[in-house]
Amino acid sequence: MLSIAAQEQLLPGDTLQAKWDFAQEAGYAAIELRAKGDFHFASRLDELKQAKKDGVVMPTVCVEMLHFFGAFDDDQRCDAIDQMKSQLTVIAEIGGLGAQTPASYGMFSRRLPPFEPPRTEEEDRDILLTGLTELGEHARKEGVTLFLEPLNRYEDHMVNRLEQAADLIRTTGLDSVKIGIDSYHMNIEESDPAAAIVAYADCIGHAQVSDSNRFQPGAGHLDWPAWLGALHTIGYDGHLAAECRLTGDPVEAVRSIPAFLRRSGA
Repeated sequence: MLSIAAQEQLLPGDTLQAKWDFAQEAGYAAIELRAKGDFHFASRLDELKQAKKDGVVMPTVCVEMLHFFGAFDDDQRCDAIDQMKSQLTVIAEIGGLGAQTPASYGMFSRRLPPFEPPRTEEEDRDILLTGLTELGEHARKEGVTLFLEPLNRYEDHMVNRLEQAADLIRTTGLDSVKIGIDSYHMNIEESDPAAAIVAYADCIGHAQVSDSNRFQPGAGHLDWPAWLGALHTIGYDGHLAAECRLTGDPVEAVRSIPAFLRRSGA
């Protein structure tokens, strides 16, 4: 049985401890944290340490920033790397497993004018490899993992498929960098999501879940038995972190996710 987590913003409650009480009752085994820029995550360290002491399980953190390590602007790129290093350090301090980030989000899409980005594909690749290597070496030093998340073509023009992420990760040669897969993005970009999971099993380190329409699992048309079955096939033993929007009553929607995923094969 796969372990199911919920991102903290989905859970009712004013504190991590209150969110954890709800999460456990609803069938979750962990909470995935969210980290903003401006070193906001580091400013929460006392709160996170107290939550850990109170028994809250917080294995991973997913970024929520305005720019990322693949940014076109040099200063933004350097800031994103500094922010991610800080987030990796903090998640290590509370005994977590790692931090997830895309190469970029909303920076550019070839699907809208002007269609061609200001960097060549070769320049993009050099930038991404430099950033992944620096972050991966920091993650290794801290004893955690950096999870690279491929996004769909409308949100990022550089890393859309598991194949692309795996190529970058293998080129770094770092075991501290893995793919953080996301069922929603895979539904758009992979011709066969289950086959992609099996093909790049050696690079997968984390998984986030939402349905084909970005709502909670069960609200769309994603083939969950096939997707979850592929994770079982490769022996994935990490968390399934719910990162989604909610339709219907939000509390009931969040409550429905663990039961739905387990019925589907989690």
